[in-house]
Amino acid sequence: MNHIKGTIGRWQGAGLMATTLLGTGVFILPQMTIATAGSGALLAWLLLTLAIIPVTLVFGRLASVFPHAAGPAYFVEKAFGRTAGRTIGLIFLLVVPLGAPAAILMTFQFVNALVPLSGWGQLGAEMGLLVLLFLLNFRGIHISAKLQFALTLAIVSVVVLMCGAGGMNIGKLGDFVSGSSTDSTMVLAAAGIAFWSFLGVEAMTHLANDFKDPGKDMIPAMMIGTVLVGLVYIACSALLLLTSSEPESGLAMVSAFDTLLGGFGAEVIGVLGIAGGLATVNVYTASVSRLIWSFSREGILPRYFDSLNSHSVPVRSLSAVLLAMACVIVLTHISGQELEHLIAWSNGVFVIIYLASMLAAAKLLSKKYLPLVCLSSVFCVMLGVALAESMLYAIVLILLLAPLLWWQKLHLARNEIVSMS
Repeated sequence: MNHIKGTIGRWQGAGLMATTLLGTGVFILPQMTIATAGSGALLAWLLLTLAIIPVTLVFGRLASVFPHAAGPAYFVEKAFGRTAGRTIGLIFLLVVPLGAPAAILMTFQFVNALVPLSGWGQLGAEMGLLVLLFLLNFRGIHISAKLQFALTLAIVSVVVLMCGAGGMNIGKLGDFVSGSSTDSTMVLAAAGIAFWSFLGVEAMTHLANDFKDPGKDMIPAMMIGTVLVGLVYIACSALLLLTSSEPESGLAMVSAFDTLLGGFGAEVIGVLGIAGGLATVNVYTASVSRLIWSFSREGILPRYFDSLNSHSVPVRSLSAVLLAMACVIVLTHISGQELEHLIAWSNGVFVIIYLASMLAAAKLLSKKYLPLVCLSSVFCVMLGVALAESMLYAIVLILLLAPLLWWQKLHLARNEIVSMS
């Protein structure tokens, strides 16, 4: 079997999209933005949600017209050639095995809210999560898509329940916001932090072939997921402002849940946070495994990865991705280093991927999408400027990989000429 069979519908795709973006951040990022900008965090979330909509629409259109397991790498290759496309694909490939373990480590903030773990016990639990990721993906992404749709409903239900419990204080929130001064610099800084919540828009494009009808369902699924996530983050920020939870005191959403609903915050928020973090890593694992499979078929990576199991899953690629994650987690544990500082570097890589995809869209899509492409490109450039030196990791990767891939292209072309003569 050498073709991926689509099994995902619109609502399952929306669930995948939403849980990928919510991830570990849904119960952590709001308190971080409030700590930075106070009530201005609400404005930061609103602006960011509006800014990411054009990006989502462009990615959705690209994926529906050009469904391919390589996602952004395929779009860029079609627009600018093989070397450019494969460079984008490889920098994505190299950033996820670092970023995903960091997300797993962040997920354990919620684990520790339920069962305190440390040392080798925590390492063993992290390895257990990787095994669970393998099992979730082995029979196809449609299995986890159904589970993640249910998880999305659960997270939204809890947030709605908390909003209902705090509804009587909406007037208090309005007074609090109107009585607070908003510093535009701090709002932008909060938006920079909040951007992490929308890293994952591009990951869905790798799964286009897993949709039953990508042309019909990709854009609705991605838009539903994106808008829903924006509303959830805005609501969570409002709830924290309502309950006056201190951002520095651990997981503020746990305190807010206890205040509004009378207890069991650690259990409810902890379970949902663990599941959300696992869901985020799950989608990236599926995306990268399909990218490796695609590159293997094209001869960029060894042919060993060019195979699918009976469920249309590139299981060898999947195993390699999870093994790389395991190695990074073990090395981090042994060295005593944390991976969170790599998040900013990863962010820089995603800015490059987003911008390259938007520029590719300018060539590949019809002119009616040009305003969306221009808005999205400006957004990406602004993020790149804001990240400053954190863009260095992405730039170094490009400077190393692009010449190597160009040389590989020349070498293969030379061999073809020799074999024909």
